[in-house]
Amino acid sequence: MATSAVSTSTRTFTIDKTHSEATFQVRHLVTKVRGHFADFAGTIQFNDEAPDQSSVSFTIQAASIDTKTADRDAHLRSEDFFFVDKHPEITFVSSKITKKGDSDYDVRGTLTIRGVARDITLPVTFLGHAKDPWGNARVGFEAETTINRKDFGLVWNAALETGGFLVGDDVKISLQIQAIAQA
Repeated sequence: MATSAVSTSTRTFTIDKTHSEATFQVRHLVTKVRGHFADFAGTIQFNDEAPDQSSVSFTIQAASIDTKTADRDAHLRSEDFFFVDKHPEITFVSSKITKKGDSDYDVRGTLTIRGVARDITLPVTFLGHAKDPWGNARVGFEAETTINRKDFGLVWNAALETGGFLVGDDVKISLQIQAIAQA
């Protein structure tokens, strides 16, 4: 269904939450725990021919975290981790987009978690353009990166009797994004 048509202007796309996902994984004891955020939104200003004229803004509602374990999710929402009562949103706002290959981009911007803002670069792959069955233009992107949670104030941990800690520092973040063009 993907086409190779190239746009010559910047178009605005809104993330289609029903066809997108924001997931993560982090080490817990000896395995990895996976989860996702169910509530997020974002806007992509995309120009195929002039990526430097493109931009992205993305907001996640931190309270929508879901690891399929209610007690763990409640702990992650608490002051020990995301502190959602004080910091309800996780945000990313791009500052520069650089084309790195046919479909690869570096998207530099500010990621803010728990009130701590850090500059990061997301390696993003453009998956293509498509028209849905109702004639709406859509684009797809995927991104994956690893951050150190402590860089964002997520420092809670518990020492283990056998040495080491309960929760790993590195968090792998994966985004699968489908967005629909706005009129």
